[in-house]
Amino acid sequence: MHSSQRLEFEHSDREAIYSYVERSGSIDRDEAQKELLPHDPGGFRHHVAILKRNGYLEEAEDGTLSVAIEVNGAEEFSGDEFSFEVRPANQSDLSGIVGAIRQVVQQGRYIVAESVAQELDHQDVLLRQNELESRMFFVATVNDEVVGWVHVHSPELEKLSHTAELTVGVIDEYRGNGLGSHLLERGLEWAASNGYEKVYQSVPATNDAAAEFLEQHGWGTEAIRRDHYRIDGEYVDELMMAIEI
Repeated sequence: MHSSQRLEFEHSDREAIYSYVERSGSIDRDEAQKELLPHDPGGFRHHVAILKRNGYLEEAEDGTLSVAIEVNGAEEFSGDEFSFEVRPANQSDLSGIVGAIRQVVQQGRYIVAESVAQELDHQDVLLRQNELESRMFFVATVNDEVVGWVHVHSPELEKLSHTAELTVGVIDEYRGNGLGSHLLERGLEWAASNGYEKVYQSVPATNDAAAEFLEQHGWGTEAIRRDHYRIDGEYVDELMMAIEI
């Protein structure tokens, strides 16, 4: 589903089904039916069929329902030492993404990504698409294991509807092999195709590698907030970086 598409359900039961699936990340079809419309399985089947027809929900072969998000599929890349894949994330990637983020932020130099990991831990839901926010992830995998991510998030507010926040990272062992560049490109492509005009993120000024990486890909520093972070007892400036797409 297009991130800027207004959610219009035309029926309260249909809206309740979508909201339940969206909050759950993914849910067994029969479980959802018993929870929401226990005495009307026929009505539940009809509403799910319409939600699938309208591009709001998708159903896996095993009957698992999840929110449908319009994205292209996987891309494979080959390197000298290993091959990797960049693809849209799904709910089963949640623990791998959180683990990758935790490894990347353990030195305290990627505060925004650390807050993303905390939010995922709290909500236990990876992708979000509701009236309040849009949240999309892509992952880089090696042998089907998550080794990097890109995350694009935007509140569904009209005055901010043209902007989105992005985080991107790759675990130590796989840096320097192009994964970060491919992830960043994929995240920006998705943002542009979904109507966003500007993507931004903030990094501590001490994170020279992140700032240099973004500058090499056309990002610029829009502002600096002095002493915005306190890391290991030291006050650190925040670089507010962005790119127009």
